[in-house]
Amino acid sequence: MALTGRQVRQLRSLAHHLDPVVMIGKGDISDGIIAQASDSLEAHELIKCSVLDSSMLTAREAADDLAQALGAEVVQVIGRRFSLYRASSRKDIEHIKLD
Repeated sequence: MALTGRQVRQLRSLAHHLDPVVMIGKGDISDGIIAQASDSLEAHELIKCSVLDSSMLTAREAADDLAQALGAEVVQVIGRRFSLYRASSRKDIEHIKLD
């Protein structure tokens, strides 16, 4: 699902106030990181991730790799942080309504 410019702007504004829930460090993107990010996306739909200085990946590389592994969309990459979005299939959460 490709996001439109309007949807990206909306998600960027929502992600601005989020704290990183996934930290990518020396181990780079492992199965544990993928599972943690997937669980977080199912619960929240929009998450912020951080790439630590010890990682060999740039934030853009990590965002692209993780998004591809999760079937998610990269919303924004700034510095060593990035935001991902994936619609959740859960019925018990409040879903983000995209324009």
